[in-house]
Amino acid sequence: MNTADNVVEMRSISKGFNGVPVLKDVSFDVRKGEVHALAGGNGAGKSTLMKILQGVYQADAGEILIGGKPAVINTIQDAKAAGIGMVFQEFSLVPSLTVAQNIFLGAEPLGPGRLIDDRAAVRRAREVFAEMEVDVDPRAQVSRLGTAYWQLTEIAKALAQNAQVLIMDEPTASLARHESEALFELIDRLKQRGISIIYISHRMDEVYRLADRITILRDGRHLLTAPLTDVTPEQIVEGIVGKKIEGQLSYRARDHAEHTGAPLLEVRGLNAGPRVRDVSFALRPGEILGLAGLMGSGRTELARALFGIDKVDSGDVLLRGKKVTLASPQQAINAGVALIPEDRRAQGLVLDHSVRDNLLLPLLGQIQRGPLLDGAKGKELSSSLIKKFAVKVAHPHRPVRLLSGGNQQKVVIAKWLGTDPDILILDEPTAGVDIGTKSEILDMIRALAGAGKAVIVISSEYPELLAVSDRVLVLKDGSIIRDIPRSEIADEEYLQLAVQGV
Repeated sequence: MNTADNVVEMRSISKGFNGVPVLKDVSFDVRKGEVHALAGGNGAGKSTLMKILQGVYQADAGEILIGGKPAVINTIQDAKAAGIGMVFQEFSLVPSLTVAQNIFLGAEPLGPGRLIDDRAAVRRAREVFAEMEVDVDPRAQVSRLGTAYWQLTEIAKALAQNAQVLIMDEPTASLARHESEALFELIDRLKQRGISIIYISHRMDEVYRLADRITILRDGRHLLTAPLTDVTPEQIVEGIVGKKIEGQLSYRARDHAEHTGAPLLEVRGLNAGPRVRDVSFALRPGEILGLAGLMGSGRTELARALFGIDKVDSGDVLLRGKKVTLASPQQAINAGVALIPEDRRAQGLVLDHSVRDNLLLPLLGQIQRGPLLDGAKGKELSSSLIKKFAVKVAHPHRPVRLLSGGNQQKVVIAKWLGTDPDILILDEPTAGVDIGTKSEILDMIRALAGAGKAVIVISSEYPELLAVSDRVLVLKDGSIIRDIPRSEIADEEYLQLAVQGV
């Protein structure tokens, strides 16, 4: 195909912030009716490039062509008028409104007297969902719907504005496997209708399942654009990371895996709300315990109960053989427990605060001098954490919301490891991060266990769960249904069947 087939062209795009270049002469194009994967490490420039196409940022140099004609996209409204819509990784819906109200928010159909016509909105929303061939009630309040319906509503919102190009940023990050497959089928149907999709994902299986071509960015530069049939997964990973990553998703037996010493953590008959029912297990020093289960199985609720967020109704928690009460996060922290939460943006960070402030939040006691905080000591401590965990940030005073997803996750992990916990609970620690950062996080988990820490890992990514876990607990309806040593798990399919209760 030649350039006449392109619905979008971005030519020689450059962009910097505060004198720091983020994109350097990057070109990118999308053809009609294709799925074009956009890949790159965290901080490679993917989000910045797409935000320029979306009108959130303006390029310092370069041009954008829509349908072969130069276009000026300075605002999100300009992008919408040009037929470009974006489905964000972090949902942009208003939970208290209905599906139809969210779809037409800011573009509500008006009736007599220029009043909002809710009936027309519901009718038009039904038409959009019918075209998508999905069943969603436009009158339902968004807050009462599951994550998959939020995703469908985001897509419908873009299509209702006549989007011909859809940007999807990690669209399966919050979806269960069967929900992801339904999304893939929808993408196939949209593609057949001639809608072009820019698909941002770190998951190679999704890229090969959906995409026609892939573009890789590295360090703000265009590395390659090629049909998926011409590149191997190994070449893509090497292109993203800049080096070969071998063996990161392979389990490595460790001396601690067969540790028979006294448990560091014991949970006996724990009940907490409807999602944690009579849970019992033991966790020894140096052991990595994986938690597997479908969405709603109680994995996250168990983590929240152990960290003192959710009220424990009954049962006992023992640390080093002694009963403890973990009725608040502060009590859990004091007892040597740390939690890396599932949603880093909503639960792990104060987005408008600086990287330094976020790193120091749980560590203020370490820099306190009398009634005041020692600024010099805080600067030294935060700088050491940034260096230790390789957080890519132009300046520690930069708001953490401006960092890439992988670097935000590093900040969350770094601040809690700064408390030197004995027990670390990680809930979906690699969600939305690139393969290079994933390998760093997996190595960090192994190193923590090697140092004698007890680690609990919750993950929907079974290859990653199997790469680090010495033992896997399978949860269903809030209860443990299986406790499987890693040596008995032959492969990912075995674990998948166990989760399904087979």
